[in-house]
Amino acid sequence: MTTDAIIDKHAIAAQLLQAQDYASQITPITTQAPGFDVAAAYQVADLIHQQRLAQGALPAGRKIGFTNAAMWARYGVQEPVWGHMYDRTIVHVAGSQGTCSVGQLAEPKIEPEIALHFHKAPPEDADIAALLDCVDWIAPAFEIVQSHYPGWQFKAADTIADGGLHGRLFMGERTSLAGLGSEALTQLASCSVDLFCNGALRETGKGENALGSPLAATAHLIAVLAKQEIRRPIQAGEIITTGTLTAAFPVSAGETWNMEFGGIALRGMTLKFTA
Repeated sequence: MTTDAIIDKHAIAAQLLQAQDYASQITPITTQAPGFDVAAAYQVADLIHQQRLAQGALPAGRKIGFTNAAMWARYGVQEPVWGHMYDRTIVHVAGSQGTCSVGQLAEPKIEPEIALHFHKAPPEDADIAALLDCVDWIAPAFEIVQSHYPGWQFKAADTIADGGLHGRLFMGERTSLAGLGSEALTQLASCSVDLFCNGALRETGKGENALGSPLAATAHLIAVLAKQEIRRPIQAGEIITTGTLTAAFPVSAGETWNMEFGGIALRGMTLKFTA
């Protein structure tokens, strides 16, 4: 019996839409339907994407998840995953200080990342060097990820169906990629980020934790998109956030988190959490 014959993808999409809208949690899809795999998960994710568009959301970019291979065994992942972001889930932070409410998020965690903006669509065979011609600016970003599965217990297909666990993306001050000069490739890989909670250092990460570098992670995403059944190539104007540079940490109302970069001309940013 095929996966299509035993799995109602529309019913799964409806479950996840409700969980996303009400910050509720459900039994992992892979537990409900053991035959649910990565291919089926991307089909469910696309059903949810079409519903979001019908509701008036505007596509604004993609998030790449699990770019840190050290986390793959823990979550049963074999390669990075991706999900859509929308105008209503991306927040451009003024003055590098933002506020996030945890009330509409399920078990939220924070991830410091580097986001890229594409001023033109990259070719499907783009390598890292080719991406340099397509990206006009980069920015620090806090992605707030969430789990609609209790206790962050899931498999790769569960995360894909749920939009890569994307909740919100808070973006800081932009920096011209060209402004980094000939050292852009090196700096994006070797830069460091210090992540603080209420003034205490929680972890130091590096750009290379995102699959080698944020540009390498994006080149990988483009290659994945090119071979998928549902064609969703990156378009001009999209923002790609390239994966966490540290572990993901749980957040709670009343906390203040901030990140500071070293080895690259990116301004740090601060995010305060409210109920």
